[in-house]
Amino acid sequence: MTRLRELIDPFLLLLLGTVALASLLPARGDGARIADAVADAGIVLLFFLHGAKLSRAAIWDGAKAWRLHLAVLATTFAVFPLLGLASQQIGAVPDGMRAGLLFLTLLPSTVQSSIAFTAIARGNVAAAVVSASFSNLLGIVLTPLLVALLMQRTGSGSLISLASVEGIVLQLLLPFLIGHLARPWIGGFVARHKAMIGRVDRGSILLVVYAAFSAAVVEGLWQTVSAGEMALLAGLCVALLAVVLCFTWGLGRMMGLARAERIVLVFCGSKKSLATGVPMAGLLFPASSVGAILLPVMLFHQIQLMACAVLARRYSAQVDKADTELDI
Repeated sequence: MTRLRELIDPFLLLLLGTVALASLLPARGDGARIADAVADAGIVLLFFLHGAKLSRAAIWDGAKAWRLHLAVLATTFAVFPLLGLASQQIGAVPDGMRAGLLFLTLLPSTVQSSIAFTAIARGNVAAAVVSASFSNLLGIVLTPLLVALLMQRTGSGSLISLASVEGIVLQLLLPFLIGHLARPWIGGFVARHKAMIGRVDRGSILLVVYAAFSAAVVEGLWQTVSAGEMALLAGLCVALLAVVLCFTWGLGRMMGLARAERIVLVFCGSKKSLATGVPMAGLLFPASSVGAILLPVMLFHQIQLMACAVLARRYSAQVDKADTELDI
């Protein structure tokens, strides 16, 4: 029971609760417009705080491992999308969720959890900070471009509109840059109130999820998705993560990376960001399709947390065992 509590992220329960609330009491009419406006404000605050948390000192400390960072970016924005394209051949998955699988593979890496798992596993934390942060920042530009290139080609989406570009710049990129520039004045406050900042992060995501699923439920999302299709989707997410985890560890060994850097490649290269994916989906896709597109993103989010928690503890135990043997 204790191990189960460690594996299940409490945020998952909040996400499920938010989806249930949107399913039972979806926002409609003026309520939907208010929910969208509040969610947009939460997104701006979320990316402002992400920018404020990015330390320039950590960037310089970890930037030396350039081969590692290139490997992380190649896995995130090349290997993952190729797997996403392969997933489009699975006809048993409904079109909306299949598009969500492809969208999932185009997202950048997570920041907080990648760094946290690297620290637990005794990896190179400074390098993880650089890889995860740069992947997330680069994803603000690369993910929409990949969506336009790959999802248009597969018939899963449409070309990015000028309004989408403006939304990404004004709601994601600009707040991030302003937050980073404001770091000399607010960095101390952000560092002292990490718990509160974390609640703001998660609260912003929950607001966007509620607004997105409200629109999808109003359009009849749950009338078009069966339990079997959800089980198949979960299985595909597990398979996708397993392939990438094996690939990143093998790539690290092939490149001759030190163990601490291989750990960074595993955790930063295999993760996909819910915090970036949720608001970006709302900006890139019609409101009626966002709910189905986000289902794979939310499933993969929890699966990656559980798998990486197990791996991080295993890597840490291996280091402890090696240290003990040296002492003996």
